[in-house]
Amino acid sequence: MDCPKVAQPGPYVIEVTPRRYAWCACGLSDRDPYCDGSHRDCGMKPIIVTIEEPQKVAWCGCKQTQTPPFCDGSHKSL
Repeated sequence: MDCPKVAQPGPYVIEVTPRRYAWCACGLSDRDPYCDGSHRDCGMKPIIVTIEEPQKVAWCGCKQTQTPPFCDGSHKSL
């Protein structure tokens, strides 16, 4: 199976609360941008990040970012 898969050609911009998040790195999750365990099919693992304060986060949707799990604009070159 080809991983990572482009889940969407832009970021998921979401207001988040303080806690740990598991960002889907493979693009196979039905709960993208969050991991649902689908990575078992391709051997990738989620990126775990702890958010310390409420904020708006731009999670990478294309899975090509150089700053995982956050969008860096890499989707513009797809």
